[in-house]
Amino acid sequence: MSDKVELNDAQWRERLTPEQYRILREAGTERAFTGEYEKNKSQGEYRCAGCGQLLFTSDTKYDSGSGWPSYYRPVSGDAVEEHSDLSHGMVRTEVRCSRCEGHLGHVFPDGPRPTGLRYCINSAALDFEPKE
Repeated sequence: MSDKVELNDAQWRERLTPEQYRILREAGTERAFTGEYEKNKSQGEYRCAGCGQLLFTSDTKYDSGSGWPSYYRPVSGDAVEEHSDLSHGMVRTEVRCSRCEGHLGHVFPDGPRPTGLRYCINSAALDFEPKE
């Protein structure tokens, strides 16, 4: 999508809140049902909190019951990157922003049609822009 955003650790810490830094740069996870956008039903766009890249739209958001904002598809195939995550004794697929490589969450094969995917994303990794 866009040119890579590469900042050093001090620049990331200056740009992000401590919670955003923990999630985006250290692959942290917010507690279920605590995120700002988990229950958001407004129309709009979800962008990476680290670099502003468009990642998801409200048209693909749904209530998965998981406790995190869930989407069945990113805005485009190159908006996110997927990586194998073997942490915590599980095999999962991590989702990162393709522009700044910030950790967003994970994708699972138990979502709704038409993709059958559930992109389970941390609210702190996102900024929401309401549709006008």
